[in-house]
Formats: sequence, structure tokens, C-alpha cells
Amino acid sequence: MKIARFSTGDELRYGIVDGLPTDEAAPSGESAGRLLVLKGDPLYTVPEATGEVVPLNEARLVSPVIPRSKVVGVGKNYAAHAAEMGGEAPTEPIIFLKPNTAVIGPDMPIVLPEWSSEVHYEAELAAVVKTVVKDISPREAASAILGYTVANDVSARDCQRQDSTWTRAKAFDTSCPLGPWIEIPEPAGERPAFDPADAVVRARVDGQVVQEGRTADMIHSVPELIAYVSRIFTLLPGDVVLTGTPAGVGEIRAGQRVEVEVEGIGSFGNPVVRR
Repeated sequence: MKIARFSTGDELRYGIVDGLPTDEAAPSGESAGRLLVLKGDPLYTVPEATGEVVPLNEARLVSPVIPRSKVVGVGKNYAAHAAEMGGEAPTEPIIFLKPNTAVIGPDMPIVLPEWSSEVHYEAELAAVVKTVVKDISPREAASAILGYTVANDVSARDCQRQDSTWTRAKAFDTSCPLGPWIEIPEPAGERPAFDPADAVVRARVDGQVVQEGRTADMIHSVPELIAYVSRIFTLLPGDVVLTGTPAGVGEIRAGQRVEVEVEGIGSFGNPVVRR
């Protein structure tokens, strides 16, 4: 089940995404599909339809979640990406934070910071946390996840190389596009429509594929990452955990459009601007 956060005016609402072609997620700009409007916030209530239906092409999709607390990033979680960055893969996950002010949704502009001359895209799978999580095991992690979405861990690469921490490079406003919706896992016993352990992660710039990998190549799995993070600090409902990017990262420039995709969830894009 896919749940989107959207507006048709000033009010933000949630809806189940229905009627996509062949039951696969389509880019946010496509006209197919509809939204079955829900009561309340599915992060805190069981999804219940109001009976209202909104055509998908009449809705403005926004980030499927705004973390109340934080976005947790993971660096160099694919060996090939670690190699392209000029180093060995770490034995333990590299953890960093993005504030919720970094989060934007589909079609919102990525604003290149004036103090950086080299900004990169990084397509990633992201997990959305639904409960208070502290000191759990990987086996317990599945029960802590509401669902999965697609992320672009936009990074000021020159600053990442220059600074002793990754804060400036990773945490600037608009550096965390999320979308187009959240994929909610199927109940136990049903055949999953989406498998976070083996999904294609892809990025396009101006329509051309520039990055592609599979989550099966992650060094640390999603449950392992959530368990590891929970031993450092408490995760809260609505927190988002990025799981790292595969090889193939590269620069984005003003005037371009960058799209990120996880097959089985969907794709979305953002224009790139400099102000």
C-alpha cells in the first residue's frame, strides 16, 4: 500500500495511491492514478478512508513525512560507492544527521548553496520510523518501520572534503528531497509487492540515467542500520533513516532536473536552482 501526503489547496492531507499502471509506482508528474483520501495521519492512526477520491494529477504531492525530530543519514554503505569516494568501506556504519528543515517534496527546487561549487545527487532508499525505538535488535527492527520512501541525499561534495565533519555538506536547506509517497509493507503472510532487501535504486539527470544499483549490495541491511542507530540515540515516530547510496554519484547544476527512484516504490524529481 502506498500512502501519499498531498494538498489540493491550503490543507495537507493523506491518501492511498490507487490505480497506477500495472500496480507499479509512476513518476509524480504522470496523470494516471487517484488518491483515496484518509482520515488523520497514518503515522498515528489506522488508515481509514473518508470516501473522497482525488485524481492524482489534480493533487500537489509534498514530502510524504516531515520528521518531527531528525533524518539519519548513513555514509558509504555500498562498497562500490566507498571506492569511488577514494577509500575502503567502513567496518561500522558512518552516521550523520540532517535537520527536518532540509526536507522538501516532489517538484520543489533544490537550492544550491552559495558557498559550494560542487553539489552531488545521491539516490537512496529511506525507511520511515513509526514507534519510539531504543536499543533494539535487527530482528525487532521490522516492527519499528512504518514503510519506505525514496530520498536524494544532496551533498555539497567540496565542503564534505574540506570540513572535518559532514554537517555543512549534508544538512543545508533543501538537501533532503523525499517522495513521492510511503510504501507500507504488506501484512505477514502476504506476498510483498516491494522488497527493501533487493530493490533497484536509480537517479536521472535531465532524463538520462546516471546512477543505478541494488539494495542487495548494501553492506549493512536496513534492520542492521536501524538497530545500530538505536544504540546511539532514540528514534522517534516520523524519523527517517537514509540507507546509503550506490556508486555513480555526480554533480548537479542550476537549470537541471534530477530524479530519484526506487523500483517498487516510485520516482520523483526536483529542479535545481541557484539563488
